[in-house]
Amino acid sequence: MPAAPLGLDDVRRARETIGGRLHRTPLLSSRTLSDRTGATVLLKAELLQRTGSFKPRGVLNKLASLSPEEKARGVISISAGNHAQALAYAAAVEGIDALVVMWETASPMKVEAAREYGASIDTSAPDIPAAFERLDRLIEETGRTLVHPYDDPVVMAGQGTVGLEIVEDAPGVDTVIVPVGGGGLVSGIAAAVKGARPEARVVAVEPELSAALHESLKAGRPVTVEPRSIADGLNGPYAGPCCVEACTALGVESVLVTEDDLLEAFRFMYARTKLACEVAGAAPAAALLAGKVDVEPGQTVAAVVSGGNVAPETAAAILAVR
Repeated sequence: MPAAPLGLDDVRRARETIGGRLHRTPLLSSRTLSDRTGATVLLKAELLQRTGSFKPRGVLNKLASLSPEEKARGVISISAGNHAQALAYAAAVEGIDALVVMWETASPMKVEAAREYGASIDTSAPDIPAAFERLDRLIEETGRTLVHPYDDPVVMAGQGTVGLEIVEDAPGVDTVIVPVGGGGLVSGIAAAVKGARPEARVVAVEPELSAALHESLKAGRPVTVEPRSIADGLNGPYAGPCCVEACTALGVESVLVTEDDLLEAFRFMYARTKLACEVAGAAPAAALLAGKVDVEPGQTVAAVVSGGNVAPETAAAILAVR
């Protein structure tokens, strides 16, 4: 089996780098999910993190690695929203100019939030593929340093601090379930969890309509897909090569959920756990409620609630359907 591009020590160093600038989010119990599965289910509430998602962990770690010259040139990235907000926030904290490429159909709430944190936003691209082309052109034209939303071992190590907190707060955890867009979060978490507790399982959850990592793991290489899920935070067009390599080396499992599974889980999270997550953050609960992840009675399961940046009108529309 090949070596992973990052390990537990990388994640531990990332935590030292990030320091006390972010919240240590709580690991909350869910009686209802525990009763339904027979396991002890814990919810890692990353929606309570600064900017409303796990994303600042990786961004702060990446910005700390840049040279003074790179910082002076400014940074650039691409995002559906959560990474955009995280980069805008972290760059403002570090005094670095930030430009984020989004697209015309991106969530207006997330676009505005990134602007309010202080980043410049380019929404001239009509869709995701065009946005990636736009990103490449702007990097060449501006000389800015790319802060990739997921396919960077330094970013992945920062995201992995979520897993480090899980194994510290639940030392006997048996399974960690992680929502996946491009694969950075699950890669970092797997490095931390497998490094500290090799026997634990790490399970990646994706929508059937946005299954870039799932297809990449099957093919043994990055595969491009056309993402169409309602869970916009999971609509990565491809899994990063570093992420595919890490997940393969670390034995990450992969499951898919339907759009109905996601919507049911979203309503469950609001009604039963009182966590106002976005649809992407409900993906691990969707996998558990739909029986897509096999867990044994008495085991401890941690489900990562990755973010809470959902537009009120989107939440209202979903919750109105019974």
